[in-house]
Amino acid sequence: MDNRYRQIQSEFEEKIVQVNRVSKKTKGGNKIGFSVLVVVGDKKGQVGVGLGKAPDVASAIKKGVAIAKKHFIKVPIVRGSIPLEIRIKIGAARLLLKPAPPGSGVIAGGAVRSVVEAAGIHNISSKVLGTKNQASNVYATIEALKRIAHRHKPSTFYQKED
Repeated sequence: MDNRYRQIQSEFEEKIVQVNRVSKKTKGGNKIGFSVLVVVGDKKGQVGVGLGKAPDVASAIKKGVAIAKKHFIKVPIVRGSIPLEIRIKIGAARLLLKPAPPGSGVIAGGAVRSVVEAAGIHNISSKVLGTKNQASNVYATIEALKRIAHRHKPSTFYQKED
């Protein structure tokens, strides 16, 4: 049982991006809770993001991971990078993602880095131009990767590695 659990854990990479403590005024006093933004990926081209809310952090993380796994997207990866450049604006978040040559690594800020590393992208250059809100930047990154997958032709998904 213990060995099987380790195999399930190693299949996906989970990254906690943001933990917020929230409170609600009630008749009996303040009700404290937590919201956790989690990025889950298999490092093979699948990534998802989930926002879990619960009275304690551990439960919020579990909920966030479950939601992220339900909302996986497939990201096209060509030679360790994305196939094309994209600029996107979602709400206040403006984002630029550019493919990078092999060996250049992940040049990205915290929120974007967590998403692209979980997806398995090894070479990318990015710039966050709008907001500093990590949640907005994570959602903008996911939307950009969705649009790349939509624009990219499936026949070129499986190009030979150099």
